[in-house]
Amino acid sequence: MGKRIISQRRGRGTIRYRAPSFRYKGKVSHIKSSGVVKDIINCPGHSAPLALIKYESGENFMVAYEGLSVGDKVMLGGIEVNKGNSLKLKDIPDGTLIYNLEKNPGDGGKFVRAGGTFARVMNKTGIGEVVVKMPSKKLVKFKEECLATIGVIAGGGRKDKPFMKAGKKWHSKRARGKLYPEVSGVAMNATDHPFGSGRGRHMGKPSIPPRNAPPGRKVGQIKARRTGRKK
Repeated sequence: MGKRIISQRRGRGTIRYRAPSFRYKGKVSHIKSSGVVKDIINCPGHSAPLALIKYESGENFMVAYEGLSVGDKVMLGGIEVNKGNSLKLKDIPDGTLIYNLEKNPGDGGKFVRAGGTFARVMNKTGIGEVVVKMPSKKLVKFKEECLATIGVIAGGGRKDKPFMKAGKKWHSKRARGKLYPEVSGVAMNATDHPFGSGRGRHMGKPSIPPRNAPPGRKVGQIKARRTGRKK
C-alpha cells in the first residue's frame, strides 16, 4: 500500500508543513502616524530587517529601507517625499522608487516586501489609477489611494553570497516552514509517488491523470496540451 504523497500531507497542514509563526516578531504594515525608529531587528519570517517604530500612542513594525538607522523619523502622509515616508500613490512623483505597496487601500501592504526589491512609479492615468513598474518589470495599475513607502528595501545582495552547504540551505528553509530538498516524483520509490519506480527516470505511465482519479493519484499535468489527430 502506498503512502500519502507530499501534496496530501501538505494539504492536511501538519506541523512539518506549517509556518512557525510563533517565531515571527509581529505584523508588518504601514506606519500609523509620524514616529521615530526605536530599533532594527531580524525576523525569521522576512528576508529584510524590520524597524520598530515608536509613536506617542504605541508602536509597530515596518520593513526597513536602505540607509535607515535608529533615531530616524518617518512620516505618514504629507507632501515630503523622503525615504521611509508612507504616501498615497497620487502624491508620489513619477520615477520614485517605492516598496510595501498596497493592493487595496488600507490593507497594510502586499507587494514588494522582499529584501533588496523596489518598484517604480511610472505615471498617473488621470482616472484614479497609477501605473507602477514591479520588480518583475511588469506594469500594473493600482488605485491612487493605495499607500506605498518611499525607498528601497534593505537586505539587497542577500542572494550574492552562496549557501555553500546543503545544511545551511535546509536551516534557511526550515525557519520559514519550507520543504527542502524538493525531490522529483520519478526519483522516488513506487510507494511514495505514482511516478516513482525502479525504471530509472521514466514515469512509465501518462503524465495526465484520469479525470476521476482520487487525491494522491492526480499528479502531473492538469490537462492535455492538445487533443485530436496531429495535423
